[in-house]
Amino acid sequence: MTTNLPWHKSSYSDGAHNCVEVAEGPVTGIRDTQHRELGHLDVSAHEWAALLTSVRTTR
Repeated sequence: MTTNLPWHKSSYSDGAHNCVEVAEGPVTGIRDTQHRELGHLDVSAHEWAALLTSVRTTR
């Protein structure tokens, strides 16, 4: 479902290809930049927002 959405790298990527890419929309796709061919995970926009909120508040 995320195939038509643009993928972008995490803003925390260090340029060493050790990063995550996301395609954000009603369903958000999450994949490993080094292993794109292995597919991706799809989560709802609500689940993605909850994850980001949790990560931001637990730093």
